[in-house]
Amino acid sequence: MGLMCFSSVGCLFLIAVDLSLAQWSGFQQGQDPIRFQQQQSPVLAPHQSFQDPQASAAFRPPRPAISPAAGVDPWKLQEPGSTQSKQLMQAPMAPLTWHFPVKPEEPQQTDVPFELRIPIATESVAAQCGENFVHVEVKEDFFGTGQLVNPSFLSLGGCAAVGEDPEAQVLIFEYELQTCGSSLMMTDNELVYTFNLLYTPEALVGTPIVRTDAAAVGIECHYSRLHNVSSDVLLPSWVPFAATKVAEEFLVFSLKLVTDDWMFERPSNQYFLGQFMNIEASVKQYNHVLLRIFVDSCVATATPDVNSSPRYSFIENHGCMVDAKLTGSTSSFMRRVQNDKLHFQLEAFRFQQDDSGLVYITCALKAVMASTPTSLESKACSFTNGWTSVDDNDQMCMCCDSTCGVSRKGRSLSDSGLVSEGRATIGPIVIAE
Repeated sequence: MGLMCFSSVGCLFLIAVDLSLAQWSGFQQGQDPIRFQQQQSPVLAPHQSFQDPQASAAFRPPRPAISPAAGVDPWKLQEPGSTQSKQLMQAPMAPLTWHFPVKPEEPQQTDVPFELRIPIATESVAAQCGENFVHVEVKEDFFGTGQLVNPSFLSLGGCAAVGEDPEAQVLIFEYELQTCGSSLMMTDNELVYTFNLLYTPEALVGTPIVRTDAAAVGIECHYSRLHNVSSDVLLPSWVPFAATKVAEEFLVFSLKLVTDDWMFERPSNQYFLGQFMNIEASVKQYNHVLLRIFVDSCVATATPDVNSSPRYSFIENHGCMVDAKLTGSTSSFMRRVQNDKLHFQLEAFRFQQDDSGLVYITCALKAVMASTPTSLESKACSFTNGWTSVDDNDQMCMCCDSTCGVSRKGRSLSDSGLVSEGRATIGPIVIAE
């Protein structure tokens, strides 16, 4: 506290709060109090503010009385140290909207109505016993699957067929009772001649696979020891052996077994020889232009190693289904209904000399821009009395009997429309006898 006097005005008591000597001396040199305050007050930055009034109020000394004549509130004469600047935070930056692409989770498939169709014994063999011979007729559709067997694989105890009915597609065997490896058994009342009709498939020519298993049908001719009569026709009772089948641009290639209507993934991986496996190759095209998928090649092996042996290549030459031509099957590509999916049927098979009973199918897949026309290297061709294309460009399939495609050297990917290539595997195939 001090006494300050101004000329012609009077004296005034003021309270000095922490004023420095320099500040106080400046005031004493006759400066105007308001100008003095302005010179001593710091200039605040745009993002600065005074100290919290509630915080500073605790340290504010009592407000002194002031003469009306002065016209100045001495309380405003505060030391610069009594003010506090604060840095205001800037508005937050906009969050990032781009993320590295991740493989999306596939929605879980609902339960699919499915019932495994188990083959039943077919009545494909009929026998009639004469007085000294046996007559046997065998349908060439031996397993009732619609596929005709090779006549050379059928024999009556080692004896080949002696005739054929082409219209009925029936093979005829007729031999004397004591021939063709027959055996004779005598009971108290009968003489029984027993024959075995044998089906012994060999590996399909040029391949290590068979599509049917060995089968034997017992045929018996019963003759009464007391009367000279012929027996009735005997119906064979047998069940064919069966086999089971199990079946980035950010792109995902897949290969899976589907139901007969091509609508759902097949809940069961079991097949029987003579049935067809419906297989779907597809590509997921996330954030990409429309694509068309092709199956470049497919190979079947007994282990997951695609280079292992035995090994059967059934799609070759950039999309040629050679299985039909090699084995006489009706395996084929189905007509395309979606660019990003390709369906094909493959007749079930197993490896001939492999006790593990396992088969894996591995396919090389590729995706091209949907606007790219079919070519020698991007096609899907089936063999049915000649090569045909599922994309209605049969001309591109004419090379399937030779070599398809041209060298990529000096040719850009944009020329072929190729976007990406991949590989997918289904398996194992489990063979059960």
